[in-house]
Amino acid sequence: MDFGPVPSGTAAGAILAHSMDAGGKRLKKGRILSSEDCDTLVAAGIAQVTVCRLANGDIHEDEAADRLAVAATGPGMTCSAAFTGRVNMIADAPGILSYDPAALTALNRIDEGITLAALPPFSRVAARQMVATAKIIPFGVPVEALKAALPAQPILTLHPFRPVSLALIQTVLPGLKPTILDKTERVMADRSRSLGASLSASTRCNHDARSLAAALSTAAAEGPAAITIVGASAIVDRRDVIPAAIEAAGGTVLHFGMPVDPGNLLLFGDVAGVPVIGAPGCVRSPKPNGYDWVLERLVAGLAIDGFAIMDMGAGGFLKEIPTRPLPRAEADPTPSVTTAPKIAGVLLAAGQSRRMGPANKLLEELDGKCLVRHVAETLLSSGTSQATAVTGHEADRIREVLGDLDLSFVDNPDFAKGLAETVKRGIAALPQDADGALICLGDMPRVKLSTMRKLLAAFDPVEGRSICVPVYNGKRGNPVLLARRFFAEIMELSGDTGAKALIAAYEDQVAEVPVDDPGIFLDLDTPEALAHARAGVEFKG
Repeated sequence: MDFGPVPSGTAAGAILAHSMDAGGKRLKKGRILSSEDCDTLVAAGIAQVTVCRLANGDIHEDEAADRLAVAATGPGMTCSAAFTGRVNMIADAPGILSYDPAALTALNRIDEGITLAALPPFSRVAARQMVATAKIIPFGVPVEALKAALPAQPILTLHPFRPVSLALIQTVLPGLKPTILDKTERVMADRSRSLGASLSASTRCNHDARSLAAALSTAAAEGPAAITIVGASAIVDRRDVIPAAIEAAGGTVLHFGMPVDPGNLLLFGDVAGVPVIGAPGCVRSPKPNGYDWVLERLVAGLAIDGFAIMDMGAGGFLKEIPTRPLPRAEADPTPSVTTAPKIAGVLLAAGQSRRMGPANKLLEELDGKCLVRHVAETLLSSGTSQATAVTGHEADRIREVLGDLDLSFVDNPDFAKGLAETVKRGIAALPQDADGALICLGDMPRVKLSTMRKLLAAFDPVEGRSICVPVYNGKRGNPVLLARRFFAEIMELSGDTGAKALIAAYEDQVAEVPVDDPGIFLDLDTPEALAHARAGVEFKG
């Protein structure tokens, strides 16, 4: 890979190393410079620019990141499209992330430009949470280095929580208030629900080995995924009441104690093939403790043994300390997580299609489907959190051809006022938690799925990518992705004004996303354009 300054007039085809302004135009880092860009630089008096040119045997950062992510990612996760050499791995469902740290470390030691970062092993993750990221540091890496780094088997696996049943047994001693037992049952039921499981059985018995053994045998016969015992008195020895009851029920005590605080006095065993957890007293509180780590793995279908519990010491100090500004009693028990942005799709399908003549262009067929159906299906496959179609002209017919798809619909009775009114209706209908909107035109059926996915992958307002537009051969097209911060200004649009004026006003927030997709320009709004598309001929009308 060659890197360094070159005369601006000779930089065509090279990758721009640093963002710069030239003649009122913003050229961003990572842009593949076109001949027109070089002319702009020269005209602006910029004699040289710092660029990167990949050599034979190098692979571009996006392709390298794609290949690395696909090779490293196992079941339960979806890889985003690559952008600026990064691919994020996103959890498909709540569960536990598992991997061998040694394998991850070995991958990262192959080449300094090839990296894979993940949450700690056995992290509990939420649906749509980002759990790992593959990042290529330079603009390209040697293909041989990438081949050496690609794992033979996936490293990362997401184990989703299962809708299993759980059992609870509480032991009772004189003086233990029933209200404490009631509260504990509520807390444990909430814990189960948070994992997608259910507390199907809850019993109480005397705090002695014989009574508890009988309760254990009864509970195990129902076949729950796990039995939790919350004792009236803490377990202090392997010969205490709870371990003695496990053995009296024909079970086995597998491990006592854990290097997690709170949660040290946890016991783990087995009765008739059912895992049994002798819970520490801290489970009466909803605050996270070592018991949660064991239960989460069991609900996710992961095996637990004594060594697994012993290994929980790394990161196992959970207890709050007095000097912290927010004590445990006041803290939010739900940890904050980084989730994939929720991008809602807006399908504009309200226009009168005057240029098409008497026909409704959106209902015209191409490759066996009407135009608007092509766009809708691509949008729904792109990874948006949900999608809304805005109808207007011949709304009933549009809804009929899209009715079996997972779309929301909103009507625009003022569709004759122009495109802006349709865009505004779509934006107004979006859910409050939408971080942005991918706005698609219903007459652009050739836009590739990969293009929409790349736009979603590029979106990152924190890094100045609040507006994402696709670019092919140096020219911008559609669809466009806009952050929520612009929704209020969109609601001020009028006539046939789309997002162009808004984009022009916020060039510093625009990310041009290179795509191999001439379909970003192809709107089939005339009979001639449609005829050429059906014939497979490029139309430049």
